[in-house]
Amino acid sequence: MARPVVAVVGRPNVGKSTLFNKLIGQRLSIVKDTPGVTRDRIFAECEWCGRRFLLADTGGIEPYSDDVILSQMRWQAQLAIQQADVIVLVTDLRAGVTANDADVAAMLQKSGKPVVLCVNKCDAVGGPPPEFYEFYNLGLGDPIPVSSVHGHGTGDLLDAVCALLPPEAEEEEESEVVRVAVIGKPNAGKSSLINRIAGEERAIVSDIAGTTRDAIDTPVHNAFGDFVFIDTAGLRRRSRVDDAIEKYSVLRAEMAVERADVCVIMIDATEGFTEQDSKVAGIAHERGKACVIAVNKWDAVEKDGRTMDVMRKKLMNDFSFMAYAPLIFISAKTGQRLDRLFELIRYVAQQNAMRISTGMLNDVLAAATARVQPPTDKGRRLRIYYMTQASTKPPTFVCFVNRADLFHFSYQRYLENQIRATFGLEGTPVRFVVRERGETGGSK
Repeated sequence: MARPVVAVVGRPNVGKSTLFNKLIGQRLSIVKDTPGVTRDRIFAECEWCGRRFLLADTGGIEPYSDDVILSQMRWQAQLAIQQADVIVLVTDLRAGVTANDADVAAMLQKSGKPVVLCVNKCDAVGGPPPEFYEFYNLGLGDPIPVSSVHGHGTGDLLDAVCALLPPEAEEEEESEVVRVAVIGKPNAGKSSLINRIAGEERAIVSDIAGTTRDAIDTPVHNAFGDFVFIDTAGLRRRSRVDDAIEKYSVLRAEMAVERADVCVIMIDATEGFTEQDSKVAGIAHERGKACVIAVNKWDAVEKDGRTMDVMRKKLMNDFSFMAYAPLIFISAKTGQRLDRLFELIRYVAQQNAMRISTGMLNDVLAAATARVQPPTDKGRRLRIYYMTQASTKPPTFVCFVNRADLFHFSYQRYLENQIRATFGLEGTPVRFVVRERGETGGSK
């Protein structure tokens, strides 16, 4: 199930990016004293007391500015507010409550979303100063004093955020619904597929690349189960994304991948494989999503008895970095093989969520290491003591070894192939975490 989203918002230069970096534990967002450095939303995983969620950093909100960049930043922040489950409003103790703070607070109250009020730059040790209590005037409940530079108060802030997140039980109840992101370069037929599946014109279809701007959710119930299809704007090369609206479309498409359980990667059969198809697929692969490669517009291709086999071999070579993903040739226009597409989506979602017992894993490990000896270096041989599955979506395996530097990528690939040969895991990437004996954390 997709993780909840927590948006960090506020007017420019109150320390949102510094707080964002502190909460996620790395310098991901650019920090500078100049207002307006952060323009786009930046997403990162955050975990607190066993709850995982996505944290979104946003550009500063200037509610009434006519400046082009500032107005686009405001729009971007509003998109984050719409998608968020919880909102953190960051204010500045030194500046006090400003008119812009009041306007942003009013905007958040109208959104109806739960809001946590953070008063940043409370750097002094001890209780909050008298001016802190002025922030009660914003009408957002008890403010939380925080120093994003030193980390003071961030635990209280995260406690307040986690208390407002959707209950985990609700997330589990919805787990039977498979969320499917339909991704691909512009004009590959993504909206046509959604319309065919939904049986109605849910999305505007046009030969003009870039018609779809938003990520649109379409619930579908059929003989194969319950699905939510997320149509997305076509993903182009970042260097070509000049138009502001299209820039936000790319961000929304990447968020759709994050929300999805399965990604259907649409390829235009009339154009064949392109470099951009590889980049689009790479996004789903890096996020650990189950994948199906759907070659669309198959009805428009002139065929002989060997056309499908030739194209299948070529695409398998082109997508060699994700050889686990099944290929299917479809036509969104005629509905060709859409039933088979649903079967594949359901199947790869189950594979992505597969859990394998430690005993069965170690039986495979013992047989694999007996067949091909682990690598050696200067007389020291790699010893893999045991393997266990740490998590699903994607299946992640922890290997405890004597020396992590000896666990070469080639041997990991060999073990992955042995696990796939035994358990399937078709349509899903596999992750390995390597730990030396006695090590409590870290991966390689």
